[in-house]
Amino acid sequence: MQELPAFREQVRRAHAQLIVQVVAACQNVDRRPALRDSLRVATANGWEELVARLERIVAGERDATLLLGLDDEDYIVVESVLQGLQDPHSLPSPDAQADPSFAAPGIAGIVVAAQRGDTQALQWLGQMASQMQRAGGEMAKLGACLGPLSQGKTDVERLGKGLGASTRSLLHQIVEEMHKLQAQ
Repeated sequence: MQELPAFREQVRRAHAQLIVQVVAACQNVDRRPALRDSLRVATANGWEELVARLERIVAGERDATLLLGLDDEDYIVVESVLQGLQDPHSLPSPDAQADPSFAAPGIAGIVVAAQRGDTQALQWLGQMASQMQRAGGEMAKLGACLGPLSQGKTDVERLGKGLGASTRSLLHQIVEEMHKLQAQ
């Protein structure tokens, strides 16, 4: 899934502050205490493998083996840090916000690919659902919808019970995008 430009940009925006913070800490040791605090929070949120790779980068490692074995999201974050160390102009803006307009088509694309038997998409869908569950709240509720969606259950009224208005709207957009993709 990492070949999807919209998905890649969405990940970079969602993690922009961390990416920039790691690059800054590599270039200035005075910034490392703040980074350690951020990495503790990331570890508490279940991103142990990502944190381990970022700590290796801060310790001076720069080779491509840092990317091996990572899920798509972690891969994009580590790759962005490594690129940012080589070319600071490649860094995302630390003020970047995840663009909700990317969410529905991206999620729908992954769900439909999983329905069609793409094992990488199925694996990524499971990882995404787990991350959403760990986030809690509305994200966890939306994450719980991914399994039924991958099984072809698209009744927004049924799936959306208990969702807030904006999350229900996102679910509706995902289902609409799924129908478009399935028609192709």
